[in-house]
Amino acid sequence: MQVGEGGLTLVVIGVGLIGGSFALALKRAGKVARVIGVGRSAANLQRAVELGVIDAASHSAAEAVRQADIVLVATPVGQMGRVFAEIAPQLPAHCVVTDGGSTKSDVVALLRQHLPAHLAQCVPAHPIAGSDLSGAAAAQYGLYDNRRIVVTPLPETATAAAELVRELWQACGARVYQMSATEHDAVFATVSHLPHLLAFAYVDTIVGKADAERCFDFAATGFRDFTRIAGSHPEMWRDIALANRDALLVELDAFQHTLDALRAELAAGDAAAMTTRFERARLARQAWQQKFNRGNT
Repeated sequence: MQVGEGGLTLVVIGVGLIGGSFALALKRAGKVARVIGVGRSAANLQRAVELGVIDAASHSAAEAVRQADIVLVATPVGQMGRVFAEIAPQLPAHCVVTDGGSTKSDVVALLRQHLPAHLAQCVPAHPIAGSDLSGAAAAQYGLYDNRRIVVTPLPETATAAAELVRELWQACGARVYQMSATEHDAVFATVSHLPHLLAFAYVDTIVGKADAERCFDFAATGFRDFTRIAGSHPEMWRDIALANRDALLVELDAFQHTLDALRAELAAGDAAAMTTRFERARLARQAWQQKFNRGNT
């Protein structure tokens, strides 16, 4: 099945920022003929229909996937096992299953557990795009323009299934990269999951101070920039952290080692060591920013 054939029916399970924006982009590109949205909130599904994000709504994932050519599971990772178990008996043999989860080894394990006969059609993926907004109203055209998407096909994944998912994300304007699930989880533990844990922990530390209100009164741009991601969905990030626990524990230990070294430098008044550390970090941050800017122009 190729994108160019048209007439594809997409089922989006979890109609929010990720799933809704995927549907909007593919509808605009003419790559899908019909989108069925699945969710528990009738109000959210009705809003998705009104906004043109989906064409039809269902509260039953099992019923919806009977008509599907491709399924995007865009629920929090903690709900995916239940979803895979529900849709397993009703999936058409040709239907391609993908997801938008921030962790991948756990998704692969769940696919093996619940869809063992369907692995050739399974293509785990992770769109690197996010927001603190949620629900169908958060869906937007252009969310994936020039964004990175990581796909982590299984050894059993059929080439045609992997190509379909790749082509659909490219039709959304994204740049598609491929990794193993293990490599993906190690990389994102470093650059995404650990920063979220640190931001949550830092703000929680302030909350516990006797003069917390006074501290917050004087917090400004540095606090805002460092803590923005602490405004993210708590349950979602709890599930992500637990799903990627092993890789995150390694990263936390490494960060603790660096923090201990910095504390020792501060306690000793070692200005030279602190300057070297800060300059090394500053140069690395500047190099990343330049590379990021080039990749997003």
